Amino acid sequence: MNFWDYLTTRHEQLLTDAFQHASAVFQCMVIATVLGILIGVLTYRSGWAGGLAITTTSTILTMPSLALIGLLIPLVGLGVAPTVIALTLYGLLPVVRNAIVGLRGVDPALVDAAKGIGMSRVARLCRVELPLAWPPILTGIRVSTQMLMGIAAIAAYASGPGLGNEIFRGIASLGSANAINQVLAGTLGIVVLALLFDAAYVLLGRVTIPRGIRV
Repeated sequence: MNFWDYLTTRHEQLLTDAFQHASAVFQCMVIATVLGILIGVLTYRSGWAGGLAITTTSTILTMPSLALIGLLIPLVGLGVAPTVIALTLYGLLPVVRNAIVGLRGVDPALVDAAKGIGMSRVARLCRVELPLAWPPILTGIRVSTQMLMGIAAIAAYASGPGLGNEIFRGIASLGSANAINQVLAGTLGIVVLALLFDAAYVLLGRVTIPRGIRV
């Protein structure tokens, strides 16, 4: 069976795996984005706190994904739980780092002007600092998403959802008729999803970033 015939006969399962893969990455990125921006907001004013936040999330990223998922299995079991925890942890670093860099890069004169017209600390953060820091934050989200697309495939090791199952089944059955087709279908599916997500982020940037501050 050639590759195109394989896609035709297995398209329903492949679409299901692709949806689960995209859903897992999207949901974990939402969590990682909220946590990353919150950590950035809490630490960017302090040099040591910001450094600690970046160092801690960097340390998490140095852990091999297969090892981290393997360590989580005894704690939370197989399936969705280790996948969500691992992907969220891996997605933090680019968001945290870019949130801190973006917030520190806001012109202090603009913040002082907002303070001078009576804006509260929260209002200055939400209406001045975060909007101006949004371009680098969005870049961090894009980087995290591309990274998680590949890492999510490893989640199949813990019976997690996604296209990684197709890749692992192919690797486990190397030598069989459809082994290469399975690995190729799973790999290309992840690449296509990564490109679609990146295109969505480009569109989001055009909608949410004022033209005057676009890089």
